Amino acid sequence: MTPIALHKFDHPCVAAQEYRLPSEKLIAGNPLQTLWPQYTDASEKFSSGVWQSEVGKWRVHYTEEEYCQILQGSSVITDAQGLAVRVSAGESFVIPAGFVGTWEVLELTQKIYVVYQA
Repeated sequence: MTPIALHKFDHPCVAAQEYRLPSEKLIAGNPLQTLWPQYTDASEKFSSGVWQSEVGKWRVHYTEEEYCQILQGSSVITDAQGLAVRVSAGESFVIPAGFVGTWEVLELTQKIYVVYQA
């Protein structure tokens, strides 16, 4: 039997992937976003890593389930009905598939993400 390997989140050792959002998603700013992918399963439906964004605001439409743990900074996530939730360092939450709204980074935000795409 082949042993199962653990995957530690050691993002300084993983190559960073920097990108900017498409202009049609942007509401304010043009934040540089960075991913440090840590793990993707063989089906490519389950993945995890670390994400970071500069200050800005953009539209979101989730087709995946996402667990987030904020490591630093603060953001406001607002749903399509206008309900806004501020999330800050130390907080964890889940964004369900089908969520539509906006994500606004108030100060540089870094999070651990765990995503399942059904």
